[in-house]
Amino acid sequence: MNFDNRKAALQQAYDELLQRRNEPMEPGNGVYTRYRYPVLTAMHTPLTWRYDFRKSCNPYFMERFGINGVFNAGAIRLNGRYLLIARVEGTDRKSFFAVAESDNGVEGFRFRTHPVTMPETNEPDTNVYDIRVVAHEDGWVYGLFCTERRDPDAPPADQSAAIARCGLARTRDLVQWERLPDLKTPSPQQRNVVLHPEFVNGQYAFYTRPQDGFIDTGSGGGIGFGLAATMEAAEITQEIVIDGKQYHTVYEAKNGLGPAPLKTAKGWLHLAHGVRHTAAGLRYVLYLFMTDLADVSLVIYKPAGYFMAPEGEERVGDVSNVLFSNGWIADDDGRVFIYYASSDTRMHVATTTIDQLLDYVMNTAEDGGRSAASVQVLNGIISHNLTADDAEVI
Repeated sequence: MNFDNRKAALQQAYDELLQRRNEPMEPGNGVYTRYRYPVLTAMHTPLTWRYDFRKSCNPYFMERFGINGVFNAGAIRLNGRYLLIARVEGTDRKSFFAVAESDNGVEGFRFRTHPVTMPETNEPDTNVYDIRVVAHEDGWVYGLFCTERRDPDAPPADQSAAIARCGLARTRDLVQWERLPDLKTPSPQQRNVVLHPEFVNGQYAFYTRPQDGFIDTGSGGGIGFGLAATMEAAEITQEIVIDGKQYHTVYEAKNGLGPAPLKTAKGWLHLAHGVRHTAAGLRYVLYLFMTDLADVSLVIYKPAGYFMAPEGEERVGDVSNVLFSNGWIADDDGRVFIYYASSDTRMHVATTTIDQLLDYVMNTAEDGGRSAASVQVLNGIISHNLTADDAEVI
């Protein structure tokens, strides 16, 4: 196939992909609705990123910049449109951010012409990823992301040792970004940091994940909380763990907050990821909890188990058996769009409402910590179904 034929065929396939309608997968579980197709994949990235369109320089219309995956996107509603700020990973293993927009939030996401040009500090980032985008009450939109650099103390033979920090940047339009100094915390490493959207006691509030190593949490672990006086030189001097690791749960190995919490009349809704060890490796799932409106560090509801886990083809990818979310959007009408990545490869959407999430969080039993306690909860549900006047038992 010559240059012109390949170009035309690829353009047709690309246009069909972006125009594909997405379908809700009913009946679901009553808590949320998954959609059939991913909203972003490597194939959604523009052809002008991946191919050199000059026939003289690229006579075979060969891919010149390979994309490995599009995943772990922050999310925000801006100017009436749904925006995902995705982690785009090239085949060179370097990640960067790019903004994709949709009119309805479930389909038709199109990347902007250029990726995000994120400024660097005086200590250049080797890799940046997993941005949380937060519209703060101070008027700025902040991006909090992991900045990874090689551990300077590692021996030359070890080229995998890294140090993770929380990078900070702010913007008004998601086009021009101002880079701020990296967040300072008492912890040796930080990979999942989220900014609370409102001031707490006149300060900026952060949800952190203190850990000793790049992968292992060591003596750290759990979702932490801390305050900083300013964003221009943000420093947390004291971290407290508000949601810790727990034996024989979906978050026994580590856990971290996903996107910024959603404010409701009952409390702050939090979406987090939990990790456990299995014979097949680490398994990442999503879970929900709620904190108090007045004391945002106080957990008041936490259902047992996972809220969402990988299903079907979601379980297969670059890093399999993983669900991860760092972006959701709540519309004024109460509808919620949960954007989640599967297996470090692609982005999906699930929809629900604030009312459904509140019902789930407040009326689902907590983890009793023992098999016997789980059976007790189950027997209680069965008994209610057998005796309730309005129960329709099938």
